Amino acid sequence: MPRTMNRNGPTKDLVFLSNGYVREHGIHLALGVILIVAVLLGGTLVVDIHAQRAPASSNLVVERDEPQNTYFPVTFSSPHYYTYRVVNSFPHDPEALTQGLVFDNGTLFEGTGLYGKSTLRQVELETGAVLRSLSLASQYFGEGITIYKDQVVQLSWRSNTGFLYDKDSFELLQTFSYPTEGWGITHDGVRLIVSDGTSTLYFWDPVTFEEIGRIEVHDEDAPVSRLNELEYVRGEVFANVYYTDRIARINPHTGKVTGWINLKGLLDSEEGLESAGVLNGIAYDAENDRLFVTGKRWPKLFEIRLIAWEE
Repeated sequence: MPRTMNRNGPTKDLVFLSNGYVREHGIHLALGVILIVAVLLGGTLVVDIHAQRAPASSNLVVERDEPQNTYFPVTFSSPHYYTYRVVNSFPHDPEALTQGLVFDNGTLFEGTGLYGKSTLRQVELETGAVLRSLSLASQYFGEGITIYKDQVVQLSWRSNTGFLYDKDSFELLQTFSYPTEGWGITHDGVRLIVSDGTSTLYFWDPVTFEEIGRIEVHDEDAPVSRLNELEYVRGEVFANVYYTDRIARINPHTGKVTGWINLKGLLDSEEGLESAGVLNGIAYDAENDRLFVTGKRWPKLFEIRLIAWEE
């Protein structure tokens, strides 16, 4: 998919809406400065910075990954903000449309998407080599994955179908159905936690895959939608927000966003490819406290450390 966002400079526009949201087509400017200007002007402010957009692809297969207007809440009582430091970088298959990522026992497990190209794979961290791969049937667009008790759970996008595999052999143990779209999935040791591209997180029984609860994710009073790939990290849910460079840190008991991680600029122009897509893919090595992130068709996977942003 051709890149549709310019990552080399401030070439996007933001529209401040009366409901407290910002419509974003690209990078985040200094929110404090813009908010002050918006308040002084007493209403909706449109900032046009010569936005550059590539034409949308006509390939319906990648409809899931076409650019979308993104809305994120801006409030005067904001959660914590974080930037990052790159600790290490590793090779990543630039053809892999990453939809799910898990670190387990020294290796990565990855779910990839696209109709006719979706896979479940085990990947060597240091080299990016694919150690094992299983292709999904062509009618399925693969989505998020998680590992629960030595079994891999994989979602599909609009087929309302999930898959349960043996982690060591990739043998298909079970298929199951669910009523929503499937985007991201993780677990807290007791429940599966699932996103469907809205502001809702669903809790499933890990044995029956039945819904046992749900919460609405919010930043103050504003819903946070387009929740995508998920990872459970030290009692919080980390969620990619679709088509942004941001990760939301979410309290899974209340749905409150406790922090925003801004990964703008992580994939430099020298490292990227024209086909590189959006940030998507979070994995956590709990034993060694390592956080990994990548994106769709990115040639790199990064180990990062979070740095609190001080105003």
